[in-house]
Amino acid sequence: MTHASCPTLAPAARRRSKPWRSPIGARDRYVGRLVATVLITGGAGFIGANAVRALLARGDRVRIIDDLSEGEAGYLADVEGEVEASWSDVRDLEALRRSARGADHIVHLAAQSGVPPSVRDPARDFEINVRGTFNVLEAARLESVPRVVFASSGAVLAGAEPPLSEDMVPFPASPYGSSKLFGEAALRAWEGTFGVVGTAFRFANVYGPWSSHKLSVIAVLLRAALRGEPFGLEGTGEQTRDFVYVDDIVAALVSGMQARQGGLYHLATGIETSVNQLVDLAADILGTPPAIEHRPGRPGDPLRNFADNSRARAELGWKPEVSVRDGMAATADWLARTLEAES
Repeated sequence: MTHASCPTLAPAARRRSKPWRSPIGARDRYVGRLVATVLITGGAGFIGANAVRALLARGDRVRIIDDLSEGEAGYLADVEGEVEASWSDVRDLEALRRSARGADHIVHLAAQSGVPPSVRDPARDFEINVRGTFNVLEAARLESVPRVVFASSGAVLAGAEPPLSEDMVPFPASPYGSSKLFGEAALRAWEGTFGVVGTAFRFANVYGPWSSHKLSVIAVLLRAALRGEPFGLEGTGEQTRDFVYVDDIVAALVSGMQARQGGLYHLATGIETSVNQLVDLAADILGTPPAIEHRPGRPGDPLRNFADNSRARAELGWKPEVSVRDGMAATADWLARTLEAES
């Protein structure tokens, strides 16, 4: 499919994507730099929709490629005339080449996300995450795109004792983790062989606006609380994760775009937050305790998980700026507006 502007959106889709600006202001960080042309794969998804707005705010020219299997065109309705979109699949090399032609950077976010879907359908996981990443790197090589930023995952270190770090030996235990490890290795190979500078970021648990379709714990908790529905609390609720706000992730993506050489970095706060703490924060933010439905814990679910971000701090000058409370408040504000528009 050739490039086209975002398709005309139904009125409901436009209402869901009414203009919204984070009260945190993280997207005001970018000043004093040259305009770039950036292709974002998965640009209509959760992180992609946030990245699109941040790059437009910088004055960059933004292209996206997305097959809308997980993303939503409505997420981009308020920037419809500012983005060049190809509603295509990363498994389509020719579509990727067309979108990459003349670009300065590719930010590769498109993926089949998560361990359970990869176990249910490992062939699909391979096609999207392995072949799709190969195609992105080939498009960069063939179209002379100098830099690629790749979204990886802590799933490459399955079962490792936290804090996770870049020095740990990878040991994926799922097709998803294996596919992300391929991406990290391929990035290094394309940089060493073809000169495509590649930066891989292992995301912690990302949350924030434009996540109404996500099944991550903060999105599910806040949606349930705002709708007056029970939140399914699995296990004791004492399991911990490392939650990083999406604006901080986008700031790191920009740092990766500007890096002179490639690298591998964990993007995390380094702080453990339990699910029970999230429930308490939601009650504080919304003014009423969420209803809780207790459920059995998931077999094999790790009790603790967080990562060390010291390499990203030292080499990229990156650090997370947004606390979990402030990030949850901003997310709740966006979700409340979205749910109101849908009603």
